Amino acid sequence: MLGIFACGTISVWAQTYFPSKDVTYDNITSGLSSNNVQEAIDELYSTCFPPKTTDDILDKIDIITSGDGLYKDEYEDGRYIYRGTNPSNYITFNNEQAGWRIISLESDGTIKIIRSQSIGKQDWDTALQNEWPTATLNTYLNGTYYNSLTVTAQKQITTHYFHVGGILSTSESSIENQLNNEKSLKWTGKIALASPSDYVRANANISQCGTMELIDEIANRTPCKNTNWMFNGGEWWCLSYLPDQETSFSYYVYGVYDYGAVAPTISAGAMRSNVYPVLFLSSSVKITGGDGSQSNPFQIE
Repeated sequence: MLGIFACGTISVWAQTYFPSKDVTYDNITSGLSSNNVQEAIDELYSTCFPPKTTDDILDKIDIITSGDGLYKDEYEDGRYIYRGTNPSNYITFNNEQAGWRIISLESDGTIKIIRSQSIGKQDWDTALQNEWPTATLNTYLNGTYYNSLTVTAQKQITTHYFHVGGILSTSESSIENQLNNEKSLKWTGKIALASPSDYVRANANISQCGTMELIDEIANRTPCKNTNWMFNGGEWWCLSYLPDQETSFSYYVYGVYDYGAVAPTISAGAMRSNVYPVLFLSSSVKITGGDGSQSNPFQIE
């Protein structure tokens, strides 16, 4: 007879099978709800590997290589990112219709989203430090702000790691180096901010705006602002910091300036900037409708 055990294997008499969609087994009557071994394996596969939230979007949206839309992330396997001036990446979250936008579809099935409107201007850290785990903005986002969300929204957020490492150069000419710098330190929590690399990679004009150094060139600033949906005209905080050895100070963190470049700024005081919360939707969240446009944003449950 056929026995179904824990996720991962099916045992038929003394033979063990692993769930797979790519292998066809001999069909025999099992006596259970499935008509044969293959159906039983398929059932177990669906149980052990349920569809991911990202699959709901990938099934509907074409992957492109130019213009506005969803791109394969060439730097991280299994990841997809939205690029362009105004891609259809709007999503309704926390009962805010089209109030958020998708940054990326992650390889683990989660979706990284950012609020499309600032929740106001705040200090990054009132103690003039640049370490995200102890930053006052971190405390606010994961305390007061998180508690202001609906109960449903709180359940849809998953605790996730964020890359918060320091970027060693204010004129980084390599996206690979920038990513390695950011990945040198991780913080795990519910709500944080966008990373500088999120902003750089949101630009569809890769040849002219594909690195922090290129974006900061005076001749590139206007065209780069016009091809990046994450640029919003004001100054706002990012996660990464400028390491102390670069400046001998410990209060510089990165932000997006009103002219479109990513550069360090003081974490408190006169340089107070806008806050755009960023979070990861759980891989169990379902996309129930919408096409991602502002008039018909993705709906979730």
